[in-house]
Amino acid sequence: MKVEMNLDNDSNNLVQAPTNGNSEKLSPSTLSSLLGSKDRDYLLCSTAAAAETDQVKISDLEGKVIGIYFSANWYPPCRNFNRVLIGVYEQLKSNGSNFEIVFVSSDEDLDAFNNYRENMPWLSIPFSDLETKKALNRKYDVESIPCLVILQPDNTKDDDTYYDGVELIYRYGVDAFPFTKEKLDELRREEKRKHDSQTVTNLLTNPERDYLLDQTITRKVPVDSLKGKTVGLYLSAQWCMPCVEFTPKLISIYQKIKQALQEKGGGEDFEIVFVSNDRDQSSFESYFGTMPWLALPFRDPTARTLAKYFDVQWIPCLIIIGPDGKTVTKQGRNLINLYQENAYPFTDAKVESLEKEMEEAAKSLPRSEYHAGHRHLLTLVSEGSGGGPFICCDCEEQGSGWAYQCLECGYEVHPRCIRAVTPQSSIEDR
Repeated sequence: MKVEMNLDNDSNNLVQAPTNGNSEKLSPSTLSSLLGSKDRDYLLCSTAAAAETDQVKISDLEGKVIGIYFSANWYPPCRNFNRVLIGVYEQLKSNGSNFEIVFVSSDEDLDAFNNYRENMPWLSIPFSDLETKKALNRKYDVESIPCLVILQPDNTKDDDTYYDGVELIYRYGVDAFPFTKEKLDELRREEKRKHDSQTVTNLLTNPERDYLLDQTITRKVPVDSLKGKTVGLYLSAQWCMPCVEFTPKLISIYQKIKQALQEKGGGEDFEIVFVSNDRDQSSFESYFGTMPWLALPFRDPTARTLAKYFDVQWIPCLIIIGPDGKTVTKQGRNLINLYQENAYPFTDAKVESLEKEMEEAAKSLPRSEYHAGHRHLLTLVSEGSGGGPFICCDCEEQGSGWAYQCLECGYEVHPRCIRAVTPQSSIEDR
């Protein structure tokens, strides 16, 4: 399973979908034209073993907040979000909230559709109604899944039409309901207040616990011992292959940073806290046993709070907290991949300095090279000349800025990964 991070650079930026013309109240006729067809005025209901004769009238949705849910069983991020959405939906329904979800399938066949919706407690567009599904995708300009479009029952304001529900569910959970502009503004203000008053202590403690675990898992280390240090919050799990691949690199970088700071003197320090997403205690202990840093206790409620607070959607994730207790960046993993130990202390000023160094170093690089293991000529490109963020085809880690790129097939490698050869050698090494 590929479970990789994809973070919004601005944690306070709520994404509003295009309004597609004039807003209109979600009357029965509007709902019918949106979710039905000339031959169908119903949706499939949500019973676990539902047959296609089990139906709910579309008109029954009048007056409800509706989430139109674009998803597919074959895509892991959809399955991951589906579990979260089920929890939120069931909690809202148990509270009596006037909320309903309508599933719009991107599954490959009817069996996949039926298997996927077996555990879905909401309604669905019939799999066979391709025209309605296509029309909904076009209307809401769906470019990626999962996607959750929120419709208000009184849809009369352009700025209160619908939002990126996936982001809102991940960030706020049930608190996002009823997904109005007023409610979201209130949540943003509360979020800003929390971030402004953030300290390492209030991030990592709760009323029952003021300590972390060291590598023995039995010795308790006071959270207050991290005050004044740069701290990395490492959200990871043993079941996640990208996590398992990244952890050894992070251990190496961590040790190099610690050694450099010790040699430098002056009391500056760096620490990492493992925030486990493991499925059981034994997996947690086995995985944490490979790490040289601290950890939250397994299944501590703070782990879930941190994931929600920092809007973490995928792992592995490395969040950097500065010596003042404020967030430096949520993209610590990417910075480690790009700059290794030189990324420390991960600040904007440091990243800007490293980017300038990269620009200077690029001036002395060959404009093109043949690389061992690839047939075609690779051309040096930057973000301003056809490049951009990429995954290095040699080391399989993220890259940004300068790269050697094959203009014929899109193959890209970091400049540091290039192994220059003659054209004939590159063919023979394949």
